[in-house]
Amino acid sequence: MERPNRFIAYVEINGKKEKVHVKNTGRCRELLTPGATVYLEKSDNGERATAYDLVSVKKGERMINMDSSAPNKAVHEWLLKKELFPGLKNVYPEKVYRNSRFDFYIETEEEKIFLEVKGVTLEKDNAVYFPDAPSERAVKHVGELAEAIKEGYSAYIVLVVQMKEVDFFAPNVETHPAFAQALLEAREAGVKILAYDCEVTPDSMELRDPVPVVLTELDLIAKPLLSWYDRGRRILPWRENPMPYYVWLSEIMLQQTRVEAVKPYFDRFIGQVPDVKSLACLEEERLVKLWEGLGYYNRVRNLQRAAKIIMEKYEGIMPSGYEKLMDLPGIGSYTAGAIASIAYGKAVPAVDGNVLRVLSRLRMDGEDILSQKTKSRVEKELGAVIPEDRPGDFNQALMELGATVCLPNGAPKCMECPWKGFCKAHLQDKIFEFPKKKSKKERIIEEKTVLVIKAEDKAAFEKRPEKGLLAGMYGFPMLEGHRSEEEVLYFLRSKGLRVIRIQRIGEAKHIFSHKEWHMIGYAINIDELEAPKEGVAKAGWIFADKDEARERYPIPAAYASYAKYLDIKLGV
Repeated sequence: MERPNRFIAYVEINGKKEKVHVKNTGRCRELLTPGATVYLEKSDNGERATAYDLVSVKKGERMINMDSSAPNKAVHEWLLKKELFPGLKNVYPEKVYRNSRFDFYIETEEEKIFLEVKGVTLEKDNAVYFPDAPSERAVKHVGELAEAIKEGYSAYIVLVVQMKEVDFFAPNVETHPAFAQALLEAREAGVKILAYDCEVTPDSMELRDPVPVVLTELDLIAKPLLSWYDRGRRILPWRENPMPYYVWLSEIMLQQTRVEAVKPYFDRFIGQVPDVKSLACLEEERLVKLWEGLGYYNRVRNLQRAAKIIMEKYEGIMPSGYEKLMDLPGIGSYTAGAIASIAYGKAVPAVDGNVLRVLSRLRMDGEDILSQKTKSRVEKELGAVIPEDRPGDFNQALMELGATVCLPNGAPKCMECPWKGFCKAHLQDKIFEFPKKKSKKERIIEEKTVLVIKAEDKAAFEKRPEKGLLAGMYGFPMLEGHRSEEEVLYFLRSKGLRVIRIQRIGEAKHIFSHKEWHMIGYAINIDELEAPKEGVAKAGWIFADKDEARERYPIPAAYASYAKYLDIKLGV
């Protein structure tokens, strides 16, 4: 009938006006409107001026509980069912810690846990929010839970949604932004934040189903992303059989290399090097030859160094722990996250350039994605939202989204994106303004002259130094700078070689991460080498026919434009 103040309302019972006590005052303005159907509980205190407590109200077809004591009672009953903590030993209501009194202190076989309960009654457009009014006490509780984490406790916040079937929970940023920030910081500190809806009847309230907790845009991404991934993920050999060795090998190969280019290399590699043991034992020159054409050859050398450590330290079994993986040569945070999540089901993120790009556009994040600070922040943020039941699929779906939809160059395929409904850059038509990158240092340009020297059916190759660019690989003899025909002839004569024919064979360019080779080449026929020339021997040249070069000597892709003059195709 009416609500004259925060704690008192007048209702009609069987035609009689009755003064009742309102146990939860926060939602009175919204819910206790004239004509609303309400549910009362008879008071045990016969001396009270109000004989009833108002505990529930009907809003449309939805029943909403308004009893401020009901959430704690419902959580207590739920805890005793051991659904959240199967190893539950003891539950103690009301536990003082520092300057806070938490709702529950819980002991399991392995943990000591503080748990704080918040009742949620504010609903708008089928989402629920807390708090409905500024609450410094709530902020303090959240901060104290984060402090408890540092002292070895586990900590939980359970948001009891006092109604059924809502879409998600979010902090009420408009009413109390400090609480929203405190929740976010607490989650990053390790506090578990859970929300559950409740089955509400005229005389009961019971916890039922989990409700998504949305603290940032990242909390919205998992469900649509995994649905999209399940509908059309690419079939990849390492994905169909995610053994730790396969996942590791594929992730190393995929660094700086496209998926389609990697597939044949992966198949050939595992065909000849099927496991960690065979990788650890393989002769290095043969190993590098198998990698020929993929480039960035330190990757495969580190692969073998790591394999030897796995054999010696872990008895040939790849470790599953993120930190132990990070200790292996050639494995950084991204690769460690990929192996731990995809092969071992650990809920750790794997953040590469694809992931940074799509999240930058999603949130219109203006930070430099080439910065380690930005990458570390994103890893921490994703760690809080990665689904524990599907961490590997989640990480692969993020990579897939960046590789096939949210493309780095050209027009992204926004209409195919599962996030198109809430991606800020798409909605504000600023997709090409993100991600932000600080300009890289310009690559150093080095001019080279490549010599394709043939004697009958053999050609000259030289082994590069054991350290530095393309270390230990084989290539054609090469001179610094762009040399004239006369300079090349003078050089060859100094090696004791007699030139029959010399011909300019064009220009080529090869880009490394930090430098570029701008090359010119000469095809040179020399008189047959009846005996090794002193100059050739000192230069460390070898002469091999094309079949021997193709099978035995690893030749980097930098020389591909000149290898074709010997009918040698590099790589797979």
